[in-house]
Order: sequence, then structure tokens, then C-alpha cells
Amino acid sequence: MFTRLRKKCVPFSRNNLSVNPSYTFENCLPPDILLIPGGFGTRREMNNSAVLDWIKHLAQNTEHLLSVCTGSLVLAKAGLLDGLAATTHHGALSLLQEIAPKTTIDATKRFIDNGEIIVSAGVSAGIDMSLHVVAKLLGKEQAWETARYIEYDWRPEV
Repeated sequence: MFTRLRKKCVPFSRNNLSVNPSYTFENCLPPDILLIPGGFGTRREMNNSAVLDWIKHLAQNTEHLLSVCTGSLVLAKAGLLDGLAATTHHGALSLLQEIAPKTTIDATKRFIDNGEIIVSAGVSAGIDMSLHVVAKLLGKEQAWETARYIEYDWRPEV
């Protein structure tokens, strides 16, 4: 969704959270973790060659590449899920299978850790995945402390 603000188009996400990038595809610093979100724009972005090329480029030097919900469709279109296991939002499982025939789709998992690439099902599954990543990077106690702090009933899996 876009809204006019001071005669300039400003992108907004759900609930009017303003997203104002500081970098372009050309000058973005390589991240340690790159998270591809899902949502309403996924079907548009999974066919955007500039976005797919940028993700493929960054994936080469990213420690962890994550997706939440239908963000896995973007990773699949970029060819980054070939030979891996994946999941996505339950409403997009058949589409994921269609666009990623070389990927093993597992609808029973809330998230799947393939090493450098970790994907989750719907939004709340993304919280489980995020806590899993915290545990990988900072230890399980830190993940449990984070879950307690946000009052989330975390049930680790994988």
C-alpha cells in the first residue's frame, strides 16, 4: 500500500507502519541475516527479477537466509530452495510445490532448518523460527529468556 505524504509516495505495511529504506539494491551492505517476509506483496515480488537477483546475490555471503510465511515463494522463484526441504503458509503449499518441483515440501513442520536457509510456515511459526535462530546464534538459554520476555509459549522443534 502506498500513501501520499508531502507530495511523495511513501510505502506502508500493515497497520500503516512506514517502511523507509536507507539503502538501495546497489549500495546495501551485506547482511549477516536476510529475512524475506511473506504477505500480500509476495506474489508480485516473486516475479520481480530485480528482487530475485538481489536476493540471489546477497544469499552468497549471508550467514542465514530466512523466510516467513509466503516469503518461501520468493526464495523458491530465486531457485534457492532447490534440493532442500521447505514449508510455507498452508494456503500456499500447492503453489510452492508448483514453483519449486525440486524442493521437498513438508506441511507438517512449523519451520525447517536447512543450515543456512531456514523457512517457516505462517506468521506465528515465524516466531518459533526466530527463537530457533536466537538459540543457534546465542544459545538456548537466551532463546528461552526471549520467549519468556515476550510471553510466548515456545515449543522448540526440529
